Amino acid sequence: MEKLRSLTGLVVCVCLVWAAPARADVVSDWNAITVLYVGGGPGTPPSPPVGRAGPPGLLDIALVHLAIHDAVQAIEGRFQPYYYSDPTQLGVGSLEAAVAAAAHRTLVLLYPGQQGPLDTLYNNYLTANSIDTMDPGLAVGDAAANALHANHYRPVIAVADFFGGTGAGEWRSAVSLTFQYLADSEPFTLNRVSQFRPQPPPPLNSVVYAREYDEVKALGNSAAQSSLQLTVGRFWSGNFVAQWNEAMRRIADAQLLDVGDSARLFALANTAGADAAMAVWESKRFYNFWRPITAIQNGDNDLNAKTVGDVSWTTFFGTPNYPDYVSGANGLTGAFTGMLELFFGTDEMDFSVKSIPAQAANPERFYTRFSQAAQEVVDARILLGIHFRAADEEARRLGNRVSHWAFQKFLRPVPGSK
Repeated sequence: MEKLRSLTGLVVCVCLVWAAPARADVVSDWNAITVLYVGGGPGTPPSPPVGRAGPPGLLDIALVHLAIHDAVQAIEGRFQPYYYSDPTQLGVGSLEAAVAAAAHRTLVLLYPGQQGPLDTLYNNYLTANSIDTMDPGLAVGDAAANALHANHYRPVIAVADFFGGTGAGEWRSAVSLTFQYLADSEPFTLNRVSQFRPQPPPPLNSVVYAREYDEVKALGNSAAQSSLQLTVGRFWSGNFVAQWNEAMRRIADAQLLDVGDSARLFALANTAGADAAMAVWESKRFYNFWRPITAIQNGDNDLNAKTVGDVSWTTFFGTPNYPDYVSGANGLTGAFTGMLELFFGTDEMDFSVKSIPAQAANPERFYTRFSQAAQEVVDARILLGIHFRAADEEARRLGNRVSHWAFQKFLRPVPGSK
């Protein structure tokens, strides 16, 4: 959050002094700027509205980081590009210039109404980091951004309204399914959005369903939770897109010294996150499984004699306007933690995740394994009362599968490169 506040100040008053150039964290700088704009932009509130907040924002963040990666690799040549390549640019210009130009140009193309603030931020970033405005790396970054946006931008797609159903086990809403177009968008790495569609949720008349029903009923309204459970649930109720990108910035800054390595990590993680979000929404619409609040309030009419309904039951946390199966938060977390484990070759790492928006009493949680944080998110969404356990666990598996696919198939090392 400290960096995000500083970046907001740069946009408003153009007074931030950046660190010296030739740093791998130039990628982190532009990730923070990108997340800021995608999540709503500078100012409180931004006017006009900026970006695509929530899960759809991952599509825009992925595009920015793919452009950054391709621009860097056009100069460096160590890893395969996602789309843009130009052999004549090998060794031409600085990587820092290419990163800044690729990110800036992509953001302007995504949010043309913010070109003025973005141009001001960009020019001051170049000046503060002693990047020559004639550096040929700037042209490489612009070219990569233009190519990626022209051929791989994922716009909002018009889709028919979807309100679910009224039968036992069916999600239902008076408002059409939010973010439904994600299910119909073209993935960045998957062959099709349903490629890793999870297995069906537990049948309503099964023992597994009854067990998961009783678990969320007992814990999901906070009455029976311990102080630790209350803390965990509240912590994981914020902005997952911003949380995981912020955590990854600090991991990258601490672990990576090379611009190309950092650019590749951010591109892989955010692309896997975007594809996982599309896959999650495809599963949500395909299975159309009801949320715990609907299930418990209708528990006496769910075809399962082991469940006891409670028409007055409410959740600890407000229920989002989309079906239960599978969890978006766990799909994203599975994609990010899975990619971090693959990229660094280990599940073991000391790192932390901060609460966004910031919570004074619960600002940061610390972990020694990526899987430790991922498991906590599984449990947290039950503690909030918004998911059955199967929706969380299958979403985590889905995110892991997407990250494995992306890591094995895309942005691979170029044979013979160092």
